Amino acid sequence: MTAESVLSHPDTHELGTDPIPTGPYYQPEYFEAEREAIFKRTWLEIGHVCELPEPNSYIVRDLEVANTTVLITRGKDGEIRAFHNVCTHRATQLVLDRGGQRSSFSCQYHGWNFTPDGRLRSAPDFGNFYTDKSQCGLPKIAVDVCAGLIFINLDPEPEQSLREFLGPMAAKLELLPVAQATTFTEYVYEIDANWKLTFDNFQENYHLRFIHPRSGGNGPTGPDNPFGYPTNIGFSGPHRYQTVWTNPEFTPAEVQGMALMKQLEGAMARQLEFNMDYLVLFPNFFIFGMAIQHFSHVVYPVSATRSRGVVRLYWVGDDANASERFAREYAACTTLDIHSEDREVIEAGQRGISSGALSHIHFQAQEVLLRHLYLQVDAAVSSYEAEVAK
Repeated sequence: MTAESVLSHPDTHELGTDPIPTGPYYQPEYFEAEREAIFKRTWLEIGHVCELPEPNSYIVRDLEVANTTVLITRGKDGEIRAFHNVCTHRATQLVLDRGGQRSSFSCQYHGWNFTPDGRLRSAPDFGNFYTDKSQCGLPKIAVDVCAGLIFINLDPEPEQSLREFLGPMAAKLELLPVAQATTFTEYVYEIDANWKLTFDNFQENYHLRFIHPRSGGNGPTGPDNPFGYPTNIGFSGPHRYQTVWTNPEFTPAEVQGMALMKQLEGAMARQLEFNMDYLVLFPNFFIFGMAIQHFSHVVYPVSATRSRGVVRLYWVGDDANASERFAREYAACTTLDIHSEDREVIEAGQRGISSGALSHIHFQAQEVLLRHLYLQVDAAVSSYEAEVAK
């Protein structure tokens, strides 16, 4: 079985065929440029509206790549807002927990108190300061929502709105179940690998037959496509997408059938009709529009050689019965099992790249999404460096 037998003419999409330098996957100076050029200027997926179900709900997110912590709130007016999680008195981290519901936020250091919409409500002995309350609100962060997904942009004046940034991908996202999701199952992991190297593993199916011979099952593979190669690949600005082939002769294992087929009648038919759309948003987020296991995966950089991944399976409505609960738990465990098979080899790849033994690595036609990510990142870094050099 070759790539040509699935994609009759593997396309470079005019992205070139040159080897890719290894430095951007481990060098601290390149990582520092990525922080400034990309992660402090680009719309980043950071949560879902179902985490803020009511007024005064809030969540907190750590973004080591930007040296900041983000507080996201839903005000009494229902609006979602985002702030740097710092008290405007002495910059002490304001909220120390991860989320919940509060009518105000008080700094543990000197008792400055803020409303969910970021206004300074009160401060002890405020008359002794040389400012007024209107100048002491929490520092705002640009925030917007698409398909229920919350995005922030740390640039004080973003060059694009979220919709402009997403382009045609916005409409694709809004067709997915995530747009109606009311809850999710989450798996967070830390990995000793560069964020791009980690993310790349999930952009190609070239490794399926080697890393997932058991867990891969016969869903994305079959006699007509034994290696599970995608049937369609495309690009939309800095974003990319592919359609993962679905085996029309798929027969679930006994426990799989018991878990999934009863709960999601018609889901497999829909999956066969629409295949499995895999949407990737620059820089670090993808979502798999599977009818049975609808999940997203975002990889946050921590350092040049360390990352944090967040995998979420989205659901609409609560578990109606024990069968649905079992089905959701089974789907989450299956996703975790498959992902666990990837982690060791990703870290082994990082050790090899960080050794400096190779100056370049190679991408084949089935890895064109990886090449696209590298080129988009490198273009942003080069543009930033040229800007700084002026």
